[in-house]
Amino acid sequence: MAGPTGILLVDKPGGITSHDAVSRTRKALNTRKVGHAGTLDPMATGLLVLGVGHATRLLTYIVGLDKTYEATIRLGSSTSTDDREGETLTTADAAAIAALTDDAVDAGIAALTGEISQVPSTVSAIKVDGRRAYDLARAGEDVQLKARAVTVSRFDVRARRSSSESLDLDVAVDCTSGTYIRALARDLGEALGVGGHLTALRRTRIGPFEVDQATAVDAIGPDGLLTPAAVATAVLGALPVSGDEARDLRHGKRLAGAAGRVERFPSAAVDPAGALVGIVERRGPDVKSVMNLPGEESA
Repeated sequence: MAGPTGILLVDKPGGITSHDAVSRTRKALNTRKVGHAGTLDPMATGLLVLGVGHATRLLTYIVGLDKTYEATIRLGSSTSTDDREGETLTTADAAAIAALTDDAVDAGIAALTGEISQVPSTVSAIKVDGRRAYDLARAGEDVQLKARAVTVSRFDVRARRSSSESLDLDVAVDCTSGTYIRALARDLGEALGVGGHLTALRRTRIGPFEVDQATAVDAIGPDGLLTPAAVATAVLGALPVSGDEARDLRHGKRLAGAAGRVERFPSAAVDPAGALVGIVERRGPDVKSVMNLPGEESA
């Protein structure tokens, strides 16, 4: 008997790793085949997208989607991890904090909005010569990561709270995949000359999926699974196909002249029963499946 298949949206609490959430999902659904479309740090909360069963093959189309975060940036000190869990490296004096004007902060944020070049945090999960950067950093090795191009389409300040020791900014950020919010906090603090780090981080959106749709880790179960067809359609758009066309796609055949039936590629081929046949791409005027989901024809 086939195991569960689908996409699960989980609202990760603070204090557990993303792997912990995957482990709980494996136990709750009694399956080993669970993957994720991007992790969150233990400190962070919010949306994780998990693939279960054959639907893990859809994660490649989800991992690169734009994301939304809500965060609190503390200006006035920097840390070794660019968040509250690291060791304090620098601390600004009260005069420097008092001199932080709204205009100066807004200008610093504006400089970090749009297409920017960002050096990821040294405790990120990026691999360097086959090893995670955070493992190298924790081992005391010097970690030099290369800058990468990212896009921050929104960087809004929702609230400001000041004291003699710090200025806290509650912010909302829309960004491309691969953007590090900790690095935004670090770079804003550096630009303002006072240091900066994150004290809170919550991911609220990945592509079309919102954290409000997510399941708490203690409530994970099969009822929370989104069907592969629903997820692929939400991410890619749908190409409805007939029963005969679905069979042809599953057998590796092209659909002659079908490219004009859908606006963009890749797209999700969905059969008359509402099941996902697979992901299709254009081949000239034709359409060909580049990824089929085993067993979906009987879903």
